[in-house]
Amino acid sequence: MTIPAITFLPLIIFLTFIDVSSSATNVFNVVSFGAKPDGVTDSTAAFLKAWQGACGSAASATVVVPTGTFLLKQITFGGPCKSKLKFQVTGTVVAPADYWAFANSGYWILFNKVSRFSMVGGTFDARGDGFWSCRKSGQNCPPGVRSISFNAAKDVIISGVKSMNSQVGHMTLNGCTNVVVRNIRLVAPGNSPNTDGFTVQFSTGVTLTGSTVQTGDDCVAIGPGTRNFLISKLACGPGHGVSIGSLAKQLNEDGVENVTLSSAVFTGTQNGVRIKSWARPSTGFVRNVFFQNLIMKNVQNPIIIDQNYCPSNLGCPTEHSGVKISGVTYKNIQGTSATQQAMKLACSKSNPCTGITLQDIKLTYNKGTPATSYCFNAIGKNLGVIQPTSCLNR
Repeated sequence: MTIPAITFLPLIIFLTFIDVSSSATNVFNVVSFGAKPDGVTDSTAAFLKAWQGACGSAASATVVVPTGTFLLKQITFGGPCKSKLKFQVTGTVVAPADYWAFANSGYWILFNKVSRFSMVGGTFDARGDGFWSCRKSGQNCPPGVRSISFNAAKDVIISGVKSMNSQVGHMTLNGCTNVVVRNIRLVAPGNSPNTDGFTVQFSTGVTLTGSTVQTGDDCVAIGPGTRNFLISKLACGPGHGVSIGSLAKQLNEDGVENVTLSSAVFTGTQNGVRIKSWARPSTGFVRNVFFQNLIMKNVQNPIIIDQNYCPSNLGCPTEHSGVKISGVTYKNIQGTSATQQAMKLACSKSNPCTGITLQDIKLTYNKGTPATSYCFNAIGKNLGVIQPTSCLNR
């Protein structure tokens, strides 16, 4: 079962509309504006000047970050710009070692309201080690920053980017439309606390393909307001898997629909594919979701719906989740579970999950003991061989 072709039509149109291979007529090299490739000198002002020149150009322009290491503090690259713009990086961009330098900003590098924009190449190292140590010690720490953020962006291609050691999140799309992300690497240690990989919320028409995420929290986090999101050829692990949610953080919340994850490998992750919501009232929903052609390698919770989400187990809400989950398909998912319960579909007490489809599932438990499944208020159908035995209500 697939999302109708009309769902991804905007992406197809977009790919023919913007050509990242076309050469820009104006080149704005950050070194020409005073940036120093020594990894020590603050190059923030030079980056901003190069951006302003390129963004104000009437003809297509390219901001070039050449070979070398550039120290960049908190920065906003603001749009909209006058023409198509490419941000071409061959060097390495590093954040300040002092995590207090970001204060409560929430971001390191922010692209705001850009359109007809491409970001190509480069390594971005947020140097999150000190911040993680602070968090683990229980000291008074700043909230941390996301490494690369796009806010209200439209018609964007991101390709060949590597993000390392993010404090709390490698790459975030918020309120974006028509974004293609391909061949990126998001890397942090598996014990980096709450460090998400790729986060999407309030965005429509996003594609993530051919990418690797190794991090301390969700490899891909799908938040409220996400529509028409296609993920393919993903390598995830370590990390917490691909998660829709958490939802029901507040009463009036936008839903998630038309999400497809296909051809992915999960290695040693805490979860495989997860839908999570708090047990409180919400106007939110999850519908028309497809998880297909997935391989699980020693994954703790390969398939999980948790509508009683409360990770700290402290002060948990005791109401019923208002998030309505429907039309979720799990197809051709195979591999090994690190826990005996390989499949858990724990739905809301007042809003059952409906239209759940299990098709061709083969999950085994590593210890040689048969894997098990658990369902609560989950309604759907089974197609093909289901292992462990399905617990769906029909």
